[in-house]
Amino acid sequence: MIYIHNTNMINSSVIKDNLRPIILIFDSGIGGISVYNEIKKQIPDLYYIYVFDNAGFPYGNKTKLFIIKRIINIIKKISSKYLVSLAVIACNTASIIALVELRKYYSFPIVGIVPAIKPSVKITKNGIIGLLATYNTISSKYIRQLILTFGENHKILTMTASELVYIAESKFLGKKICLNKIHNVLQPWLKKSKIPDTIILGCTHFVLLREELKQILPTNTFLIDSSLAIACRVNYLLRNTQVKIGFLENNIAFCTSINNTSMQLSLILKQYGFPILKIIKLKIN
Repeated sequence: MIYIHNTNMINSSVIKDNLRPIILIFDSGIGGISVYNEIKKQIPDLYYIYVFDNAGFPYGNKTKLFIIKRIINIIKKISSKYLVSLAVIACNTASIIALVELRKYYSFPIVGIVPAIKPSVKITKNGIIGLLATYNTISSKYIRQLILTFGENHKILTMTASELVYIAESKFLGKKICLNKIHNVLQPWLKKSKIPDTIILGCTHFVLLREELKQILPTNTFLIDSSLAIACRVNYLLRNTQVKIGFLENNIAFCTSINNTSMQLSLILKQYGFPILKIIKLKIN
C-alpha cells in the first residue's frame, strides 16, 4: 500500500503515528451505511466521513441536473476542509447519474455502485431475475444496456420500489416495520406463476431490509447486492494506487439539514462509529 501525505499536516508525533486513508462515503440517506459496514469489515483501520443529503432525499425521482449539482457541491465542501483519500458514492441512482461528472472534478479515486446484474445471471437457477430499484435507476440507459448485455437468455423483471427506501429509513430509526407494506410492494412478483429466484437489491437502502424481504419471499430466493464488490474495489485501490493519508480525531457524519429526524439519526450513527454529526450548508437548490 503506497501513500502520499501532506507533511504540513504532521504537527505532532500523535498525528504522525496515526496517518491513515480518509474514506468519504456519500448517500442521499442512510442506505450507504450498508456499504460502510462491508468496507469496515475488510479494512477496519481507516478514517471515515459519512455524508447523507437528507435535504435532497430521496434521489430516486430527482432530475439529473439536481443530483449532479448537489453531489459536486457537497463533495467540494467536504474536500475543501478535509483530506479525502477516496470517495464512495454509496447510492445506485447517484452513481449511475453523476459518477462520470464527479470524476472530472476530483483527483482522488471515486468508486460508484450499480445493481449486481452480471453476477445475478450466474446465480439464478430458473432464469428469472428481479431488479428492485428506484425509478431513476431502472429507467437509465446504463441499466437498460446492462440488462441487454448480460441478461440474454434470462428474464429480468424490474420494479420501482421507492416506498422501500422510506421503510428502510424507518427501520434504521428503530421504528417497527409493517411487513404487509413490503408484501404489497412485492405483490406483482409474488402473484406470478413463476417468481424470480434471484432478486437484485438495486438500492443500498434495500440491504437494510434483507431480513424482512427473506420473511416474505420464497425460502429459495437469493438476494444479491453490490456492497461486498464495492468493499473489494476500495480495498484494491488502497493497496494498488497512490492515495493521500491524513488524520481525524473521530469519524464524522454530515447531513444537509438539521431536524428531528437527523438528530435521532445522530444518536444511532454513534453506534456505527460516528460520534459527531455536522451540517453542510448548500446555496444551491
